[in-house]
Formats: sequence, C-alpha cells, structure tokens
Amino acid sequence: MSHVNPFSLRDATAEDLPDLLRLVRELAIYEKEPDAVTATEDHFREVLFPADAGPTAYALVAEREGRIVGMAIWFPSFSTWTGRNGLWLEDLFVEPEQRGLGIGKAMLVRLAQVCVERGWTRFEWWVLDWNSPSIEFYRRQGAVAQEEWTTYRVDGDALHRLAGA
Repeated sequence: MSHVNPFSLRDATAEDLPDLLRLVRELAIYEKEPDAVTATEDHFREVLFPADAGPTAYALVAEREGRIVGMAIWFPSFSTWTGRNGLWLEDLFVEPEQRGLGIGKAMLVRLAQVCVERGWTRFEWWVLDWNSPSIEFYRRQGAVAQEEWTTYRVDGDALHRLAGA
C-alpha cells in the first residue's frame, strides 16, 4: 500500500531554525498578531540548542516532500499536586495547505508518547477562544478545556515594574 501524502516527524536540529521561525511567523499571522513576533534565530538557538547547558525547550518538525511544513514547540512543566512533570505545548502549527493529512494529530500523538515514556502526568496547551477549527480538532483527540482557569500574564513595562526595575 502506497501513501499518497507521506510525511515524517523528527526532533528539530539547529539547521531547522530558519524554518521554525518562518512557521512561528505564519502562526502569528493566523492568530491575527502579524507584528507580535520579536524572536530571532539566536533566541531560538539559545533555548533549543544552547552551547553550555541542556535545552529548556524542544521542537518537533514535520517534513513533507523535502520541506518542513509543521512544528510543535514544547517544554517540561511541573505539577505540585502530582509532584510530576508534564509537557506544555507552546505552539503547534501546520501550514494551511498541509492540513488534513494527519500531521497535527501525529505530532500530538508523538508528544503524548513523550509524556507516557517519561512518566509525566499532564499534556497541556492553550488555544484562542475564537479558533474553532483547532478547538474541534483538539476535542476530537480527547482534549478537555480547563475553563475554570483564567490565564494571567505580566510582560513589558509591567514586568519591569514588578521586578523593581
């Protein structure tokens, strides 16, 4: 049996940094924040492939027909209630023209496998309230919204004020 739309998944390498940043920019456009990305390849290199320590974040890429068409960027989280790590999916993105081929689901499956293999207890992420296609996709994978929680963020000037700067 031949696969009409084959793709493969692998851990990202430093050579993938331009593609990772390209996909992050495409995600920002999709999420209606085209000017919000300030990350550079050097920023990504520092956390994904640091020279002097272990990484603090990880990336999985999907390749199809010789090019990177999807990514999942994640990092370990921690639950005080379980006393165990979990996996926080920061971003999952598949190019729009590559959707429907099973790439997104395959990335979620691989990350769930990472959790299970490591004995981690949670696999979590955010999704924008208006992003109905993604919400439905995640629900089909068995994800349940944690609607009793409200996300807070401190950044920019507020972060510096809080830090006493």
